[in-house]
Amino acid sequence: MSFKSIVRELKEMKNVIGSISRRGEVEGRHWRNRTRSHIAPDVVPFDPNQQGQWANIPPELLLDIVHRVEESETSFPARTAVVYCASVCKSWREVTKEIVKTPEECGRLTFPISLKQPGPRESPIHCFIKRDRANSVFRLYFGLTPSEDVSDKLLLAAKRIRRATSTESNFLGTKFTIYDSQPPSDAAIQHRGRLSRRFSAKQVSPTVSACNYSIATVSYELNVLRTRGPRRMHCAMHSIPFSSIQEGGSAPTPTSFPQSFDERPSKAKEPAVNISSSVSVPSQEPLVLKNKAPRWHEQLQCWCLNFKGRVTVASVKNFQLAAAVDPSHNIPAAVQETTILQFGKIGKDIFTMDYCYPLSAFQAFAICLSSFDTKSACE
Repeated sequence: MSFKSIVRELKEMKNVIGSISRRGEVEGRHWRNRTRSHIAPDVVPFDPNQQGQWANIPPELLLDIVHRVEESETSFPARTAVVYCASVCKSWREVTKEIVKTPEECGRLTFPISLKQPGPRESPIHCFIKRDRANSVFRLYFGLTPSEDVSDKLLLAAKRIRRATSTESNFLGTKFTIYDSQPPSDAAIQHRGRLSRRFSAKQVSPTVSACNYSIATVSYELNVLRTRGPRRMHCAMHSIPFSSIQEGGSAPTPTSFPQSFDERPSKAKEPAVNISSSVSVPSQEPLVLKNKAPRWHEQLQCWCLNFKGRVTVASVKNFQLAAAVDPSHNIPAAVQETTILQFGKIGKDIFTMDYCYPLSAFQAFAICLSSFDTKSACE
């Protein structure tokens, strides 16, 4: 069997799995609308751990197949073939997870956990954000710019909730706290219990932990004198140690989510008041990011930054973040000048977001969301 035919059969298997799932949803809705006197058909749910005929492939051949698929499909939508390999059966999934590297190592996004792992060190991962003003929704997509069709790969989405009891910022809107339901590293957690009504009883998923961890704080400096100039911001990354940008350092890299999505929750409902925890790195200094200072352009009469063609529209929201380094840290100049996160406007309600190590897509997206909030006290 040729390599192309194997990939084609993998895609066909994925379509079959999808059709079974959709058929189950349709039939479920159909029978729920009928009276109780009817008996629903016995539909066997798809078990991702079930071993099929493809599990009997010799290990050497299986490794070769997954290796070739992973190397040939480098970007979406073609890279979904790698995900198809992990969806065949348990043995295929284990081999695929072993072969596929983290974004820091390969510079690619593959599985959902990739969005919680640090980006590559050499070159940034290019993404863009679309803002839906009518619904106050922000969507993060993978790619340089939006395509003409609707095939853009959606990575993350966020919705603004206009309730004072749910806003994690101060009164002036100059300080924001980023929370995560998953600790970035088991060894880097210090629990500090306090009550929080942040998400109330309405969780995103019943399988996701109700506990929240403070992983970063974004602060915008007050412009007391109302002087002309761009925003000035600082980001304290409580979950990333400063040593991560030093030679030989590393950033926390989760390898899986705390609870599998195919597991049933032990409790149907969660309490309205959740216990929140603060994440920090014991005995280590956290990484602090600051925005790069723009220069004043006399001819254009505006503040300018070199976005290398990724930003085309002037906006107060545009920024570049780099590590805030003290001279005593003895960090090379090249590392100090590295742009870790870049965000800027390219069109109406469309913004680019480029990030690299040690930030993850989740952390970068959360920082960029703080820029959308109105900050009259900072401008």
